[in-house]
Amino acid sequence: MNIQRPGIERDYIPIADHGLCSLHTIESYCVPNFDSPAGHFSITPTVPFSTKHNYLPSSNVLQTKFLNEKGVVSVTDFLPRLENGKSTQPLLFWLIRRVEVVCGSVPLRVECAPAFNYARDPHATQIVPDDTIPLQFSKQNKVVFTSRPAASPYLASGASPQSTSHSPLTLDLRFLPESLLDNVPLPEVSLETLNLSAKGHLGLAAQAEFTLVEGQRVTFVLRIVPEHKGDGRSCVDEGQAELLGVDYHKLMAGAQKLRSKEDPVMTSELLDHLFVSTNNYWNSWIRKSTYQGSWKEAVHRSALALKLLIYEPTGAIVASPTFSLPEYIGGTRNWDYRASWIRDSSFTLYALIRLGFTQEANGMSLPCMLPSARADSRLKNKNPDGGKDLEEIELLHLDGHKGSKPVRIGNGAADHVQLDIYGELMDCIYLGQKFGRPLVIVVANYKKPDLEVRGKDRHFTIMLWVAIDRGLRLADKRSLPCPHRLQWLAARDDLYEEIMHKAWNKDLQVFGQSYEETDVLDSSVLIMPLVFFMTPSDARFVSTLKQILKTPERGGLTSNNLVYRYDVNKSDDGVGGEEGTFCLCTLWCVEALTRAGEYERPLLQRAVAMFEDFLLYLNHVGLCSEEISESGEALGNAVQGFTHVTLISAAYNLSRTLANQRSV
Repeated sequence: MNIQRPGIERDYIPIADHGLCSLHTIESYCVPNFDSPAGHFSITPTVPFSTKHNYLPSSNVLQTKFLNEKGVVSVTDFLPRLENGKSTQPLLFWLIRRVEVVCGSVPLRVECAPAFNYARDPHATQIVPDDTIPLQFSKQNKVVFTSRPAASPYLASGASPQSTSHSPLTLDLRFLPESLLDNVPLPEVSLETLNLSAKGHLGLAAQAEFTLVEGQRVTFVLRIVPEHKGDGRSCVDEGQAELLGVDYHKLMAGAQKLRSKEDPVMTSELLDHLFVSTNNYWNSWIRKSTYQGSWKEAVHRSALALKLLIYEPTGAIVASPTFSLPEYIGGTRNWDYRASWIRDSSFTLYALIRLGFTQEANGMSLPCMLPSARADSRLKNKNPDGGKDLEEIELLHLDGHKGSKPVRIGNGAADHVQLDIYGELMDCIYLGQKFGRPLVIVVANYKKPDLEVRGKDRHFTIMLWVAIDRGLRLADKRSLPCPHRLQWLAARDDLYEEIMHKAWNKDLQVFGQSYEETDVLDSSVLIMPLVFFMTPSDARFVSTLKQILKTPERGGLTSNNLVYRYDVNKSDDGVGGEEGTFCLCTLWCVEALTRAGEYERPLLQRAVAMFEDFLLYLNHVGLCSEEISESGEALGNAVQGFTHVTLISAAYNLSRTLANQRSV
């Protein structure tokens, strides 16, 4: 929830691959990885204000303006990127927050409160002299936060301090005051400690209160303290350099060379360079898009959001940068999606290729998935760094968003037998023109049920068919040896006939959720024509589609042009509780209507109406959540990568189909 104003609507906005902002607060800064713990870092006026949020054009640099009758202040948030992406300079893992008054005068409060190991590890807080800034700020201090996992009160009973699974982490908070106008003095800022133990914090936070006027700027930088620190800063200030006849900027450049590249002197020139370089990086990246269809702004914002979900050291793609945001306010469906899911990775690859981002597609590692294929059929989802530690844990000491408990980290679904993800993996390999050997497992196990939901085993089989089909296509297109070709063909065709027979409900004239429950409608069957399992004009698919388009009161899954996954009251998924409409399923429905609309024009018109309606539910900077409530409130984790992937796909195919219709 929002730390400062917990009752307001949450609206999470990513600023980089592990930073999330909600209104004026960085509420989730997970370092060093996506699935690391987080804390909060707020900058807010101390007088009444209204806010405006926007990304800079074609960029992931976020700007927030706080407006008051007596002044306006702008906060610009970003994590540095190298402009050309290939510089020999290291990437600085800094969270940079530039605070500048645009007009008038604004009193401000800064509060930084790390919560190490999800507020389970205590930490020490020190205010020390800052040796990473120019000499004219020699009396300036910084705050150092050091976690102490061995002292955690949440260690298992009887566990030794050495049994902790993580090492201590040290962060520091620094700032650089600047005057941008003549005759305007440098702003005066002083960092102090703040005790938030009453709110459950296990260490002191940092705070500062100060007033800025037009022409003053303060840049705050939160970072992991580098292991190899610099040897010092320049021994003279700007005035002394002038007396000596030495160019101060050249002097500072020389001082930079004395320091480690991971720990440069924090000058205004460096901060300006990082801002320009980062913004240019995003501008250059999005210009590589080849998309020329309708809804271009929404498509490009989705592409920029997807780029933020890529964990660059491995090329893995996380499903969402958030965890435990509820699918229903006050409910228990609160999951951690900060992992690389094979399903999401496959569709993300598809979307990036569609838009012309082949470099990302080529660099994608399939999250080290293939080595996980085992004889028991479990192809497991991974941590972004390729690890397998996805143990699901409930954090009972945390309240959750608007009281929605439990707060969960990790995801138990990683251990479920989900045979359908082999289809998504093979589709991913097929699209990426790479090859693996998972089909031996698929063919050997395609008759077995799996655990798509947290209930009893059932047969969810469409993506199994996709796995075998893509393997055969890949072998044909790449002229690869296929010694089991006849066996694969027989398995694929047998599976097709089985699905058409066992998943079809003759009485309801629909494809059901599984072989075992054909009376339960599930909008996941909308992918049938999307993965080329059957033609969109097939009477059985069209009948299923039209049933899904009915309201829940009439046996369908669509409410206000938004689509539910399934009726949780009819399908026991082992979780319980309510959930909202699924953005993913709504967009699948748009694409299914688009494809069926080529043969039945009213369905194409419905696709346009449904897509236009869906765009109304994007937040003010064009981002999607996982689900939407009947009242239009964002639910579930955000930003949801799969939603943005499907938005791109739906826009691409709908735009192309409309263009083809107009040209006829």
